[in-house]
Amino acid sequence: MDWNLVDKDDYLSAMQRSVVKDIEIKVLLKQALTNQVDDRALFMKGIDVSYYYEGYNEFKTEEL
Repeated sequence: MDWNLVDKDDYLSAMQRSVVKDIEIKVLLKQALTNQVDDRALFMKGIDVSYYYEGYNEFKTEEL
């Protein structure tokens, strides 16, 4: 998942509505899928961005 391709506001809105209708979140995330499964930097950055989207930004994976 390349989280740089997912807009934060779109993601959070889709997550809120996903309990009623999940197609929006599926489409949003499908567009950000990547075949770079062995790219450690992309994976770690994805963790940072997903935490940021949820409101956690105290730590970054590169600092741990």
